[in-house]
Amino acid sequence: MIRVIVVDDHQLVRIGTRRLLEDIPGFEIIADAGSGEEAVELVIRHKPDVVLMDIQMPGIGGLEATRRCLRAHPEVKVLAVTIYEDEPYPSKLLQVGASGYLTKRADVDEMVLAIKKVVGGQRYISAEIAQHLALRPFSEDEVSPFDQLSSREMQITLMVIMGHKVQEISEKLSLSPKTVNSYRYRVFEKLDLQNDVGLTRLAIKHGIIDAEVAA
Repeated sequence: MIRVIVVDDHQLVRIGTRRLLEDIPGFEIIADAGSGEEAVELVIRHKPDVVLMDIQMPGIGGLEATRRCLRAHPEVKVLAVTIYEDEPYPSKLLQVGASGYLTKRADVDEMVLAIKKVVGGQRYISAEIAQHLALRPFSEDEVSPFDQLSSREMQITLMVIMGHKVQEISEKLSLSPKTVNSYRYRVFEKLDLQNDVGLTRLAIKHGIIDAEVAA
């Protein structure tokens, strides 16, 4: 039995994918998530075989979620399922360890084939994506500067780059504004940055969030 988690910020997509795969013998949909953060929590809790991962979502997004899921459960296979066919998304996902990349135009048979391939230890890339990538090899050794941040530092970083003010962060996390600022400046120091603008640009560069989300 292949145990699957479906990740997409659109509820209708999650429900539709669940229903399609639940009718396929040998598949068990154990959970679904609407954000990257929730996906990581579910991977830690359930230890699935495969995660079907959307890319553009609120919060950390699919790229960073993939990186964290693999760090939390190295045996899991992540299969990106997205509308994005152009670079840099395919390369970045494969570089951080995703096992495959599938467009949302794929039919059920192709999705089932892709899941079985990645579970079997192979890489699966849809034909449209393969044309863009020209079948070149990928390195999985990319290191993100954000890896050095603690969980709390990363939490505050995400809130800052999503436009939350210090007072808002203070209230949501039950921390004093002084403590929030201390975390901010510690992040700046670790990442060799000067301000929130630089932090946002770095986050976009390394796929922590998408430019459209940060705009």
